[in-house]
Amino acid sequence: MIVVAIVGVLAVLAVYGVRRYLANAKTAEARNSLGQISKDAVTAYQKELMAGAVVTQGASTGYVAAVCDSATASVPATADGVRGKRYQADSSPNKDWGLDANANKGFACLRFAIEQPQYYMYTYVASARATGADTFEATANGDLNGDGTLSTFSIAGKVQNGTLNVAPSFSETDPEE
Repeated sequence: MIVVAIVGVLAVLAVYGVRRYLANAKTAEARNSLGQISKDAVTAYQKELMAGAVVTQGASTGYVAAVCDSATASVPATADGVRGKRYQADSSPNKDWGLDANANKGFACLRFAIEQPQYYMYTYVASARATGADTFEATANGDLNGDGTLSTFSIAGKVQNGTLNVAPSFSETDPEE
């Protein structure tokens, strides 16, 4: 009888441990994707942007470095798309990751896309270039267990002295939710 009780307790602990392990493994998607978005933001910032006007002969023009403008929409558009399930982004032109391709902003400017089903909703928000305080924040929200409580992962970047600096770590709220 005691042996059965001990086996029962061990089984409960094992199930709990495996669930935590699986949830932690799924959060790797958010961390890896946000890391890639932050790297893509730095790469996009370092691109040379020049005015489209013709430069007068003998004159010169400088280039402007700027953070990519905000994405028009999150991918997927609402958290319902990832509530206890995975979302497969639409790869059609001007949908999901390519929604802002014509305006060259958001995820299209970053050249970021996830082609496989995803557990998280991704958002990219940047400050207005006109303010002179170029910043961005990339966020991943997910609901792995479908209970309606979202986990949030985010990373931010800010232009300082002409360089886009990215936070050294992620901000995480309810990561295994």
